[in-house]
Amino acid sequence: MQIWGKFFGGVIGFMFGRFFGALLGIWLGHQLDKRMAQNSALTRQTQFFNTTFAVMGHIAKASGRVTENDIRIASMLMDTLRLDSLARKEAQQAFRDGKSADFDLLYYLRRFRTLTLGRREVQQMFLEIQIQTALSDGELHPKELNILRTIASELGFSQSQLDALLKRWQAEFRFQQPSSNAPSEHDAYHVLGITPAASDQDVKRAYRKLMNEYHPDKLVAKGLPQEMMEIAKRKAQDIQAAYERVKLARGMR
Repeated sequence: MQIWGKFFGGVIGFMFGRFFGALLGIWLGHQLDKRMAQNSALTRQTQFFNTTFAVMGHIAKASGRVTENDIRIASMLMDTLRLDSLARKEAQQAFRDGKSADFDLLYYLRRFRTLTLGRREVQQMFLEIQIQTALSDGELHPKELNILRTIASELGFSQSQLDALLKRWQAEFRFQQPSSNAPSEHDAYHVLGITPAASDQDVKRAYRKLMNEYHPDKLVAKGLPQEMMEIAKRKAQDIQAAYERVKLARGMR
């Protein structure tokens, strides 16, 4: 059963479908489906799948107790992935394993690191999935942060790299919330991947780069299925809104 592509595409689209990870996850999933079919696919896929849900359970428990919202999120993710009954039971058990007091996070992470064969993009995807889990309620508990730091360290990401990912995901989370107020200027900068110190030219360059990445022709060339074009359009709308917010604040034309 090929689940890598389904997992990557489904989880990122499910958690924050309008965010950067959606399209990247789906593209990576397509590539991984092809690669893993040639190299002990089932074993690696199953280990990755179970590790991801186990660590999600561990993060959910970190704030003190697993809430109904945590369980709902895990269940909705399983629904989105269209797991069959057996796979769903395995995912539920992995999630429960992660909640246990004796859960060996380091063992799971080191096994995962070996499993991914040094694929940096896969390791970052895993880290971002866990970041999204921690931020699912809009807050980041200190114990959740400590777990994320452990994950980043074991996978070879620096503190500054983790901080950058956290800022981006926190900004995009806030940027997506329905509100009567205009999007935050601070968050808009993070959506564009730049800081307020950037020059006007840097702002324009960042905007053009992002819009170019989400151009339909480029996405088709990367193997993205036509069905995902709507996600690309929504992401482009987010980028456009962030750019307009920054332009307004700067008085740019």
